[in-house]
Amino acid sequence: MIIMSAYNGAQAMGYNWQWYRVPKYFYTLTDEGFQWGEIAIGIVKTIEISSLAFLLAVLLGITVALLRLSTLLVGRALAIGFLEIVRNTPLLVLLYLFYYVLGPIFDLDRYAASVLCLGVYHGAMVSEIFRAGINAVPTGQWEGAESIGMSTPQVYRFIILPQSVRFMLPPLTGEAVNMIKSSAIVSVVAVAELTTIGRNIISDTYMSFEIWFTIAVVYLVVTLILSIGISFVERRYAVS
Repeated sequence: MIIMSAYNGAQAMGYNWQWYRVPKYFYTLTDEGFQWGEIAIGIVKTIEISSLAFLLAVLLGITVALLRLSTLLVGRALAIGFLEIVRNTPLLVLLYLFYYVLGPIFDLDRYAASVLCLGVYHGAMVSEIFRAGINAVPTGQWEGAESIGMSTPQVYRFIILPQSVRFMLPPLTGEAVNMIKSSAIVSVVAVAELTTIGRNIISDTYMSFEIWFTIAVVYLVVTLILSIGISFVERRYAVS
């Protein structure tokens, strides 16, 4: 329905569709052989940024979750403060803060600032996923482990975290998908990812409809592949 409405609107505007030009932005065959196009390169950059940021988010998330669950008053206060600040700050504002304020102070380029911003923002969300997953493990597991003399790090490593994986995988999958979609916002600081490349192509060709439809489909395909891949892992750790 939306696509048909957009198509009819473009026709009414007298828009000149040029879909035949889109494939070359994925790949070209020249005398020098096969070459990747700009959109294909943008896909790789988006996945690269999202992967690095998600890894940072997981590391930060589990650290914040453990601090939140600890008996240390200072640790819990820091974790709660971090969560409240990040969750109540718009992602765009956080990106500007990292790039325009923290960037010059710590000598961060736009790529590093973008990865850190995404990692911190989603790290807050991931920390709540870890906390919920850990809390979902029955308290009897804690009591049993402590009764045989296991230390707290050992309980987490061998008992709690392995069992909490099955509770955390579904929401972590959703957060990974959100990470890929959130990565589009780094285009405002001109990081060369999929959305930025799409804007550059449009500025050169004026093919707004074709490029934005293509970019939207690419995001959809990437997130669907991720969701399907994770679903196979979820089956292994399915909650009985």
